[in-house]
Amino acid sequence: MTALAGKVAIVTGAGRGLGLAYARALAQAGAAVVVNDVDAAAAAAAARSITQAGGAAVAHVAPVGGTEAAEAMVKLAVAEFGRLDILVTNAGILRDTVLWKMTDDDFDEVIGVHLRGTFTCARAAAIRMREQGEGGRIICVGSPTGQVGNFGQTNYAAAKAGIVGMVRTWALELARAQITVNAVIPVAATGMTETAPFLKPYVDALRAGDPLPPYARRELSFGPPEDVAGLIVFLASAAAAGITGQAIGLGGDRLALWSHPAEAAVAFADGGWSGDAIAQAWPGQFAGHQQAVGQQFPEPY
Repeated sequence: MTALAGKVAIVTGAGRGLGLAYARALAQAGAAVVVNDVDAAAAAAAARSITQAGGAAVAHVAPVGGTEAAEAMVKLAVAEFGRLDILVTNAGILRDTVLWKMTDDDFDEVIGVHLRGTFTCARAAAIRMREQGEGGRIICVGSPTGQVGNFGQTNYAAAKAGIVGMVRTWALELARAQITVNAVIPVAATGMTETAPFLKPYVDALRAGDPLPPYARRELSFGPPEDVAGLIVFLASAAAAGITGQAIGLGGDRLALWSHPAEAAVAFADGGWSGDAIAQAWPGQFAGHQQAVGQQFPEPY
């Protein structure tokens, strides 16, 4: 159902972590893969690991963000493998700090890689896929932080929320071309998550080769990067042809479909609402519908 023989994919930020797991899984399903990374040694090693396992891969070294890098990736895919069918925009960086300490560079660098990089790569891929006239798959990587927020991640939250907003728009714009566009919301042990103090015991367990408890794999949706790769293969395949504009989470044993933002409560006032009228109505009609911010985890059991 999820065979990808004859398909060609680009995975950005694929030298290690989640991106490497995605690239390997796509290759194992039969796709030829362009492995992009800013680290030349990591990109070469990733591509080599795929070819040594019997797959087809080529390395591309460049930071994502600019149009030139995005177009070069697409050109390389076509030059090496003849076409482009799948794009996975995984590349990312962190510059975490609280709002009052975040510099312009902290903000701009994260937005440039995550948000602008997703835009330029998706645009270049969409142009090629539309020219081919055979549809395609664009899979953009979001984050729970973009869905619900996280302390110290203004830049990252803005970028990841923006990515999901672009996915919904592109799903509309590319539907006639039979190009699906979806967001993956992954949780896994990577360089970006292993510094979180509450995850340290589980990161240590994975490093030691120990199994994770059900709480980690189910409630925290936490596991190794390979746990997420099956969702990428599914969304890249013919089995997901009818799925577009969605945000889908996976990590550990937990697969989840995220809802779109929707009105949680509605009330009407003839002639409009004054500040006093809102203050009077809020406790009884709206307060109980307020939404939590940040990820909400049950206590370990």
